[in-house]
Amino acid sequence: MVNTLYLVTGAAGHLGSTVVRELCARGQRVRALVLLGDQAAAYLPSEAEIYYGDVTDPEGLAGFFAAPEGERRIVIHAAGIVSIASRFDPKVQRVNVQGTKNVVDLCMQTGVDKLVHVSSVHAIPELPHGQTVTEISHFDPDKVVGLYAKTKAEATQYVLDAASRGLNASVVHPSGITGPYDRGRGHLTQLLVDYCNGSLSAGVHGGYDFVDVRDVASGIISCCEKGRSGECYILSNRYFEIGELFEIFSKVTGRRRIKTMLPMWFAKSTAGLSELYYRLKKQPPLYTAYSLYTLSSNALFSNQKARRELDYSTRPFDQTIADTLLWLTELGRIRPQDEKKSAGGRKKISASRRRKQASS
Repeated sequence: MVNTLYLVTGAAGHLGSTVVRELCARGQRVRALVLLGDQAAAYLPSEAEIYYGDVTDPEGLAGFFAAPEGERRIVIHAAGIVSIASRFDPKVQRVNVQGTKNVVDLCMQTGVDKLVHVSSVHAIPELPHGQTVTEISHFDPDKVVGLYAKTKAEATQYVLDAASRGLNASVVHPSGITGPYDRGRGHLTQLLVDYCNGSLSAGVHGGYDFVDVRDVASGIISCCEKGRSGECYILSNRYFEIGELFEIFSKVTGRRRIKTMLPMWFAKSTAGLSELYYRLKKQPPLYTAYSLYTLSSNALFSNQKARRELDYSTRPFDQTIADTLLWLTELGRIRPQDEKKSAGGRKKISASRRRKQASS
């Protein structure tokens, strides 16, 4: 039996770490590429071999690709920067495009057995509302909107060009990834945190296709064996209105549902101020001009090809939110509801005591 080594880039990220966790749970040998000093590496399974390096530095990746003769090597390229910022960020271009080119070139130079490249549905040109978006075979940065989408389109085409030259490579296109194990500030994760901690009072009209990170990870691992070379696979779930998300939040948490929904024109007019405010707080903003564009775009994606060829499946979204809530609570990012009530009660008692003291 031939041994297999899985080489996972972006292994400390939300998706990459979930892929590593699932592979280790299946008893596979995994080498995880993480940035030097990335504290999230400490949370990866102990069975995984940690390799410190950077996809933008190909000279430092020789050891990452090394393996004993005769051992199969499967590369899962999950490293990337997701950005909804309006400002141009050269780091997004450097990591998403040049980083992918470096990985693809090293795959060809070292003769890996398989590459699965994690792209995005944003790399696929939008269709008019009501039309279903399916996989395409050629990607053009000029046909998509936003820096993130353009970098993903350029990188994806580079992968497909390499596949046409003989590299065994497949591409997956996740939609909006969410779920437990997000140690960063993913947008739906932060929305749930703000909702539960009482700092969210309104939403906007619009929506998107959100998918559980664990389902995407399983789809990627399946693609390693079942994905056809030169083919793309959309790993999505279904479209959710923001109002429907609030209903799910309320159902799962037992908290009051948010009913105030702001019109899109109002949100877009204040997006610039929102970006400035969160930049000063050194936090990623929930709403930017690009994220609002995304929420108003056509997000009707078909995952039928992945279901048919990869045995891809998705779990109920209520379960995704419930598991995310439990994980965030255990991490201390969400205060238990009874604790919030107790804190409110203590404030009322303290205020009552101060009034009595003042009148005596």
